[in-house]
Amino acid sequence: MSDRVADLDSHCHPGDHRNEPTLTTDAAAVERAARLFRAIGDDARLRLLARLANGPHCVTALATAEGDSLSTISQRLRVLRAEHLLVRRREGRHITYALADDHVLDIVRSALAHAGEGV
Repeated sequence: MSDRVADLDSHCHPGDHRNEPTLTTDAAAVERAARLFRAIGDDARLRLLARLANGPHCVTALATAEGDSLSTISQRLRVLRAEHLLVRRREGRHITYALADDHVLDIVRSALAHAGEGV
């Protein structure tokens, strides 16, 4: 153990952190969150989420905006939808995609804001 870690340990006692919020360490929840971050971790999929943060879009509009084929966009959307990051609405043959909820919007906004802060 380095002197720095030993020094930190000597200043911290078990009762010192009672008021800190705790997050779940449940194995299933952590695995699900890891899958979510893997899905978001691809720059092309994150770009789609950022576009959808501005409102619902159809596959054609997303493909045009991204300069990719319909099948490529559909595949990316399928991955995001499998992790419950997106919802889709069908009106006849027209399918529109949107972020699943405000939690997804918060994740996308926070990630991009944090990335924009630089190092």
